[in-house]
Amino acid sequence: MCVTLCFDFGNTRLKCGVFKGDQLTDIITLENDDESTIMELVDRFQPSKSLLSSVIIHQPAIEKVLSATTIFHKLDHHSRVSVTTPVGKPETIGTDRLAMVVAAANMHPGSHSLVIGLGTCITYNFINHRREFLGGGISPGMEMRFRTLNTFTAKLPLVEKNWNFPLIGYDTRTNILSGVLLGMAKEIDGMIDAYHERYANLNVLLTGGDSAYFVYRIKNKIFADLNLIFKGLYAISELNNV
Repeated sequence: MCVTLCFDFGNTRLKCGVFKGDQLTDIITLENDDESTIMELVDRFQPSKSLLSSVIIHQPAIEKVLSATTIFHKLDHHSRVSVTTPVGKPETIGTDRLAMVVAAANMHPGSHSLVIGLGTCITYNFINHRREFLGGGISPGMEMRFRTLNTFTAKLPLVEKNWNFPLIGYDTRTNILSGVLLGMAKEIDGMIDAYHERYANLNVLLTGGDSAYFVYRIKNKIFADLNLIFKGLYAISELNNV
């Protein structure tokens, strides 16, 4: 059975999704992007194919490693994908966002979809029923909001995420938790409402490392899939690694 390694290098985490055939069997968080780390995965899983999606400045040597040991593709705006990107500068589209909308378009063909990615940033990614990725929006993610409050003030502490807090905070910590976490939930609901007002029969998909914190706080009907990006990366790999 063909094994494919799909690498997702984000601003916060480096991950690898392992596919055996078209089934996602493992998700591995990498400590770094050293050649030895990548070779360890290659030796362990013996992949036939690999794909790299990176929004960071990664070590270029790993591309040589993957090219030498697998049929390799680096995802960028030149890649073959099952959607179109009629935007002004397609080269500026984050490869993670591209993978999300590919997965959404495959899951809900012929309909509008809004994919909300919750990671370092919140990304709102809209793809219409014609499989056109039209763009969306970007706002600060959860950790960024916590760190911003700490960095740009003299006395506010750096607070760790925790859903055990009241609506009306009773100390600095719970005030920050209420403001950041409930504020994000209300922002997401408000953005979904705005899209619903414009587009009928809209599918809303939630994904990303922080999505588990918001699934039960959002009032709108959503479909949560933590592995959505890897499903998109695999589909793109199948189009390009032939």
